[in-house]
Amino acid sequence: MSLVEAPVAATVAEPAESIEKPRTHAGTRVLSVLALVLTGAAFLYPLIWLISSSLKDRAHVFDNALIPDPVAFGNYVEVWQAVPLLLWIVNSLLVGVAAAATATISSAVVAYGFARFRFRGRNVMFGLVLATMMLPGAVTMVPVYLEWHAVGLATTQIPLWAQNLFGSAFYVFLLRQFFLGLPGEVFDAAKVDGAGHLRTFARIALPLTVPAMIVVFVFELKAAWTDLIKPLIYLRDTDFYTLPRGLKTILDRFGEGGESQWELVLAASTIATAPMILLFLFAQRYFVRGLTTQ
Repeated sequence: MSLVEAPVAATVAEPAESIEKPRTHAGTRVLSVLALVLTGAAFLYPLIWLISSSLKDRAHVFDNALIPDPVAFGNYVEVWQAVPLLLWIVNSLLVGVAAAATATISSAVVAYGFARFRFRGRNVMFGLVLATMMLPGAVTMVPVYLEWHAVGLATTQIPLWAQNLFGSAFYVFLLRQFFLGLPGEVFDAAKVDGAGHLRTFARIALPLTVPAMIVVFVFELKAAWTDLIKPLIYLRDTDFYTLPRGLKTILDRFGEGGESQWELVLAASTIATAPMILLFLFAQRYFVRGLTTQ
């Protein structure tokens, strides 16, 4: 055996080290799956009950049977004809999209400034922005209403979304973390090529944070879609009602203290819930990625 072949033979003769993967016991896996199934059932049961009860007649609306017998599809037709649900859905869609778009864009601008600009007092100012999250909304409710009343917009839909033009502390914090995670070399290269701050923000920062932007958009759209406090304060005309404000009217008319037609209230509630479920199913991939990627 030559001197060259000896080390090779010795290397081949050495046993390869195997990397042992952690083994999951079958019992642990079964318990995990069972826990997930029970948790999922606990969250799904109210939705299933809502849909089932909306398809029952008045005599059986509050029984616990998940399969309605008989099936009363007429509940949806009746409530659709009794109130202008389509108009309220359109109002909610317009207000929700406007609120989500303004909150996403304004928060992204502020977050980009805190992430990429260096100036004296930046950390103090960012701390003050975060401190506003500790301020209850009820504290500013009356002063904000007086401001909108002073400019003559207190009975319009504008106050429902225009406040988002100033951003949101939570969204600023979320987007700032994503901007800080972007590689600085990209921004340095853009600066060398002569790109200004606005172009860098629009062409580089925003495209790289699309999942986070979608998370902010979905969060705010859902918040605006389900918001009842602001419509109760500002909206007086039925034609301006959003869906939550309309559901309050339906509840007063057909529910407690009304005609006791709870099947119609539940049918309207199902209609109001369906768009948010479809939205999450459509944006689920981006939504999960935006929450887990930084």
